[in-house]
Amino acid sequence: MKKILAISLIAVCFALLSSCSKQQDNSVLIYSSAEDFRNEFLQEELNKKFPDYKITIEYMPSGNQASKIYAEGKDTACDIGYDLDFGYMYKIKQYYAVNDIDQSLFTEDSRDPENRIVPENRNGGCIAINTKILEEKGLPEPESYEDLLNPIYKGLVSMPNPKSSGTGYMFLKSLVNSWGEDKAFAYFDELSKNILQFTSSGSGPINALVQGEAAIGLAMTGQAVTEINNGAPLKILFFSEGSPYGLYGMGIIEGKQGRNCVKEVFEYMATVILPAARAKYYPEKIFADKDFSIENYPSDIVYADMSNNSGEEKARLLEKWNH
Repeated sequence: MKKILAISLIAVCFALLSSCSKQQDNSVLIYSSAEDFRNEFLQEELNKKFPDYKITIEYMPSGNQASKIYAEGKDTACDIGYDLDFGYMYKIKQYYAVNDIDQSLFTEDSRDPENRIVPENRNGGCIAINTKILEEKGLPEPESYEDLLNPIYKGLVSMPNPKSSGTGYMFLKSLVNSWGEDKAFAYFDELSKNILQFTSSGSGPINALVQGEAAIGLAMTGQAVTEINNGAPLKILFFSEGSPYGLYGMGIIEGKQGRNCVKEVFEYMATVILPAARAKYYPEKIFADKDFSIENYPSDIVYADMSNNSGEEKARLLEKWNH
């Protein structure tokens, strides 16, 4: 009787171990710096395609995601890093595995010759304004970055913090390239006097505009368009320096590429969800032979000079940022 009981217990243990192993093999953790609505879209599409996988999307701002992967390296719980700007990704590139996605699918300026990073998004910036708030306060629409220094806009301007947001950094970098480093940093020192809040994520300014907390936001064009199409009283402006932009990507963490579920999810994201998301949210050019259009999305955008946008340059500039 004792022998039968022992055998039964061993069988149960093996069954439990097998079940746990199977559950672990089918679990995929994605660190994402995308907005809530894009993460929801990603989650829905992955759940439909892989109903037997346990796929978790954990949001964190760009700076937090990069810092976490840098600190944890290949021991991180993350399987796939998503929507992280290239400046951060190239800084921690050694922690991404080589993948099988064809880089020739993408524009030449976004390809990674080592095939560790898959281009995922070109995210342009704009000056978004809440026309209703400006009208109620009897304030004019700004026509230049210099106009934003006017004391009439005190407490009405929102900008992402470059230290935690790729969106914030692209505004900083664009003005460094356009005006020179000293003038650009002096400008942001002055602008800080009118800033309602330096937000931790790129979504912050648009959220503040929609909620009526701010009237002017240094924001992402795609987010502004989304809210305009949802009926928000927003307007998109571009100043003479052009639209700053960032390239964003995704990658498999080194050591995780051997897990079949991670490889399948990553390849589906890169080949199916990625173009679907571009057509749905951000149509700015990322594919070599695909173009997308969205209602109210600006066309013929003139882009700012974003040259010398390396990880080392980003780290150097952010060391000087003190807001």
